[in-house]
Amino acid sequence: MSAALPEVSGSFGEKPVLTFPAGSPSGELEISVLSRGDGALVEAGDDIEVHYLGQAWNGGVFDNSYDRRSSISFGIGVGQVIAGWDQGLVGQQVGSRVLLSIPSHLGYGDRGVPQAGIKGGDTLVFVVDIVGTTH
Repeated sequence: MSAALPEVSGSFGEKPVLTFPAGSPSGELEISVLSRGDGALVEAGDDIEVHYLGQAWNGGVFDNSYDRRSSISFGIGVGQVIAGWDQGLVGQQVGSRVLLSIPSHLGYGDRGVPQAGIKGGDTLVFVVDIVGTTH
């Protein structure tokens, strides 16, 4: 049985707030579509535009695009971002809000990103709003 996932407040386009359950995170990639969009399917090799919030499991928020009021774009499914994003966002629909719980081996591994407050071995939780995609 997989671990419970954090609860997420807010809707697509709003900065989310995460409430973590008791217990430890799953050691696997967990994907939950919080609200499904009706746009195009994201395909590997697309450029994807997203808003996101990233938080360590039971830790602090280490990054979010909502406060900057600026989405980001990158190639998806081609190794430009952590593996958990490549695996978790390909196949989703534009307009969707997706919760990703990413174990460290699909995130930043044993190194972490100390300057961002990500410790080695951290499970990372992202709420991702898929704004658009181009082929």
